[in-house]
Amino acid sequence: MSELSSTSEFANNGGLFSFTQIRHLMRVEFGRAQRYGFPITCMMVEIDRLGYLRDLYGYDLKEAVLEDVIRTLQEQTRGCDYLGRQVDDRLMAVMPHTDSDGAHSSAHRLLDAVKKLQFEVEGRSLEVTLTVGSAISSGKESLFFDELVDAAESALNEASLAGGDRVLLRTISRDEL
Repeated sequence: MSELSSTSEFANNGGLFSFTQIRHLMRVEFGRAQRYGFPITCMMVEIDRLGYLRDLYGYDLKEAVLEDVIRTLQEQTRGCDYLGRQVDDRLMAVMPHTDSDGAHSSAHRLLDAVKKLQFEVEGRSLEVTLTVGSAISSGKESLFFDELVDAAESALNEASLAGGDRVLLRTISRDEL
């Protein structure tokens, strides 16, 4: 594990694991959850309209928003959770020992905390919102970790298509796939 956290990729991502690293950690933690029968949550996070904000106000604002959201995500998750970057500035949290109640609480805490962030552009206040898609496995079914990640991405996409600024949770089992 120390090999992963000491890489320059980790340091260059604002303390987040890279796409490859977070997927590897998801695989490891998912295997543990299956072996020992504890729940695990995969949470996907997207900043609503981030590309639009970049086009309208520039790259610097986009980066400032992303940095503040990352910091807020780090503050709102536990030390045992793993945080990483996905494609298109999406973020992923791997949350071992987190059932659907814990995932629900964490996601809503994160949404509320991000809404409190203050951004000002051209003398106007700018509200930033998130969309969160999560998939939860009880750890007792024989799934593959990719199915959990795919379910979280699907939940995120569905919540985003429904207008964003919301949380969509899926508890998955072998019967649902």
